Amino acid sequence: MSQTTDRVADQIPEMPASVADAADAADAATAATAVTTTATRAAGRVGNKTALLVIACVAQFMVVLDVSIVNVALPAMRNSLGLSGTGVQWVVNAYALGFAGLLLFGGRAADLFGAKPVFLTGLIGFTAASLAGGMADTGGLLIAARSVQGLAGAVLAPATMTLIMTTFLDPRERTRALGVWSATMAAGGAMGAVVGGMLTQWASWRWVLFVNVPIGAALVLAAVPLIARTRGRGATLRTLDLPGAITVTLGLTGVVYGVVTTDTHSWGSAAVLAPIAAGVALLALFVLIEARSAHALVPLRVFRNRSLAVADLAALLIGAGMFAMWFYVSLYLQQVLGFEALKAGFSFLPGSAMIVAGTMVATRLLGRIGPRPLLLVGPLVAAIGLAWLSRFPADGGYSADVLGPLMLLTFGMGLAMTPLAVAGTAGMPRHEAGLASGLINTSRQVGGAVGLAALSTVATHVAAGHGGGAKASMAAGFGGAMLGAAALLAAAAVVATLLPRRATAAAETK
Repeated sequence: MSQTTDRVADQIPEMPASVADAADAADAATAATAVTTTATRAAGRVGNKTALLVIACVAQFMVVLDVSIVNVALPAMRNSLGLSGTGVQWVVNAYALGFAGLLLFGGRAADLFGAKPVFLTGLIGFTAASLAGGMADTGGLLIAARSVQGLAGAVLAPATMTLIMTTFLDPRERTRALGVWSATMAAGGAMGAVVGGMLTQWASWRWVLFVNVPIGAALVLAAVPLIARTRGRGATLRTLDLPGAITVTLGLTGVVYGVVTTDTHSWGSAAVLAPIAAGVALLALFVLIEARSAHALVPLRVFRNRSLAVADLAALLIGAGMFAMWFYVSLYLQQVLGFEALKAGFSFLPGSAMIVAGTMVATRLLGRIGPRPLLLVGPLVAAIGLAWLSRFPADGGYSADVLGPLMLLTFGMGLAMTPLAVAGTAGMPRHEAGLASGLINTSRQVGGAVGLAALSTVATHVAAGHGGGAKASMAAGFGGAMLGAAALLAAAAVVATLLPRRATAAAETK
């Protein structure tokens, strides 16, 4: 009995130890599972962030690409559809007009309805309009399709920045993401000529529009499962500010339309002054509506943010100068130097590389010096390049007269793009990211459309007053437009001096 009791007693201490070991093992397994799950979720979040950044950047690239991709294809479009000189310019202007007119509403839409439905709506509309444009058999249908492309792009482009602003909450991560987004956007403008040249020469001008169809379809398939459906601000017809949306859209359209008609009418003609006057009146009414609206499309208080207000003005001037540069360099290469579309397109490749280089430099420096110095230096460097480019000799060559200034001005452009996005969103709450993006994009697009039209007038007058032959007069006109573009970029650098010294990309979290 005693021996049995001893054996039982000897065994009793071992039982808790065994249970404790089992508990420790279970705790360790649970902890390991928790760590693995947390790591997996974190990796998933990082992966999703990267995927969302890729989707946003590719969509923005596609929108910006279509501003310049048609430039190299314009002669082929003119020959195929019998477009007049005015019709050729309207292929470019119709896109800019639709884009500029709806950008403010497009920028606000993502804040009001959520980024996912707005992004998909813009993407599907843009893809469908690209298909229609590629199938157009008359100049009128092509111009109409380009206009719808612009309208859809005005909805899509601000939504790409909203995705970035609401996905990357850490200021450093956001700055890096905005750097990638800005580099993609800037490269899109430069690569448009390259892609357009290849497609026009190897396939048809129609493929400069058809190319968006498979890209758009792929983005839709990727975006549907990846983009989380976020709640908007609960927009209804009462809170949508329809009067503000209608007046600003029609006002911007009127001003841009009046300016772009200067290619066929004098600045003092009724055909120019009437739409400009109507547009200005509607914009004044828009300001009055916004001042009194409880649910303003563009709350006027945002312009008390000095960084945003200055960035918008700088974007207006930069857009005015750079849009004209792509247009006139492409025409100079083809119509004066006699380059084929493919060769003209590849001539922009060094510029594309310099934009990316400038953006990388700017992204590295932003955290240390802020956007202000970069927005001073970048436009000035671009202005010097444009002034150098304005020589445009009729008997010139690419290496001697285009390559050097092109690389200089595109490097300056790259230096300015990310700081412009950072300054334009500095201090803005996340729920107004779409508004900030819409304002920056509107300024850039309105500046581009107005600048192209105004500098076209300069080019026409300089060419008409030149005493040389047809090519010499054409080259002189293009050079006059480049000098005007240089002045606009220099003015943007002066405006940048008004920026706060240390504006950051950190938005409020409310």
